[in-house]
Amino acid sequence: MDIPEQVVAFLISRDLKLATAESCTAGYIASLVSSVPGSGACLDVGFVVYSPSGKAGFLDVREATMAREGLTSEAVAREMAEGALQQEACCADVAVSNTGVADAVPGNGPPPGTQCFAWSYRTRDGAIMTFTETRRFQGERNDIRREAAHYALSRVEHYFRQQQAQGVGEQP
Repeated sequence: MDIPEQVVAFLISRDLKLATAESCTAGYIASLVSSVPGSGACLDVGFVVYSPSGKAGFLDVREATMAREGLTSEAVAREMAEGALQQEACCADVAVSNTGVADAVPGNGPPPGTQCFAWSYRTRDGAIMTFTETRRFQGERNDIRREAAHYALSRVEHYFRQQQAQGVGEQP
């Protein structure tokens, strides 16, 4: 079973819905999930927010966070994932986000392949618990995007179990 199939099976087995908030992967995460038959039972919504105005306008990422931390940061990834779950029409219990660079950035930006991720989980009591990571992938632009999307999905179950082990709220 490949990663998208594993994630879909896991989400369905727990009756969980997924939201994605993607910048560098530009919808690749949601596309991988939707490629699995039956994924309609667990995929709620996907946001592709490349620009700072898109991140702020659709996911409530704070301008101050983007200015202080940079677009490729765990802080921005966190606000993207949490923002997705907090959207009025979002019915998801889990959100995964990605922001990063696949190419060289002019000036003193992060190295090519730097990807920041967040996984947010809505608990039964309405709290949101978020985990973040930064990874660096090698290769051409689309290789980096593909690896980042697979990595984002590969950690959904891991952080779900970690959240449960910490006993913060009870997952639906």
